[in-house]
Amino acid sequence: MANIFDKWRESLAKTRDVTFGKIATFFGATEIEDDTWDHLEELLIQADVGVRTTLYLIDTCQEKVDELGLTKTEQLRSLIKAEMSDLLIQPEEPDLNDHPTVIMVTGVNGSGKTTSIGKLAARYKRMGKSVMLVAADTYRAAAIDQLEVWADRVNVPIITSQQGSDPGAVTYDGIKSAISKGIDVVLIDTAGRLHTRYNLMEEIKKVYRVAEKALPGAPHHSWIVLDTTTGQNALQQAEAFGKAVDLNGTILAKLDTSAKGGMVFAIKDQLGLPVIYAGLGEKVEDLQLFDRDSFIAGIFE
Repeated sequence: MANIFDKWRESLAKTRDVTFGKIATFFGATEIEDDTWDHLEELLIQADVGVRTTLYLIDTCQEKVDELGLTKTEQLRSLIKAEMSDLLIQPEEPDLNDHPTVIMVTGVNGSGKTTSIGKLAARYKRMGKSVMLVAADTYRAAAIDQLEVWADRVNVPIITSQQGSDPGAVTYDGIKSAISKGIDVVLIDTAGRLHTRYNLMEEIKKVYRVAEKALPGAPHHSWIVLDTTTGQNALQQAEAFGKAVDLNGTILAKLDTSAKGGMVFAIKDQLGLPVIYAGLGEKVEDLQLFDRDSFIAGIFE
């Protein structure tokens, strides 16, 4: 467990040092005064927690400070950590008992989506599952090539088509192939579309519908990969994708290179999306199940 915590702490160094470190040093043996709340609000917003979530935290903490009769900022530190922890959910490893379990992965170009899919494939193989990749990002030839590299690296089968092909058809063929071969997990890579491109967002809706036609109940999981370095912009992306498909989780990419880890709280508070996995480094095994306690400890300590 110590090694896991150390990895989280190391990966959260930028978020801690650049933003949350200021919040941690703000608390001390001083008295809680009126300007304490203004200063704390400013620091939370700077930490990419988001205005709405920040105001919720401030209001909640003010109520509990009054209720509990707290007077010192060091007491407020423990309270704010507890309230931030309560905003998040500790996920369990996703249920992969459907045969096959179909997982649709979305996200914008450059978010780390395809890399995350490759690491997911490796993770599930280590768990003893058979995995198939489906290259439904037919918009860019480079995307197909990148997924093929990952399929070769992890040694899993992949279903592809030519650039410009119908992504729905590739999705259908991939799921049907997985069924016939007894594959446990199907990971569908969708086009890394900008969330402002209407036609491309309509295309992603089609992939979602086709998956259900190929296998009733699919996709069993629909996740969006968010580049943590983009901060609050990630919130807008998740909101837009959530209008197109029924998202039920997020994967945080590049958490180890970001100073904007505070966006995790806004994603959960405002969109209701739990974080399932987080990328803590470049190695294949660095895609880890999100650890709420290690995350909270890592951004403050």
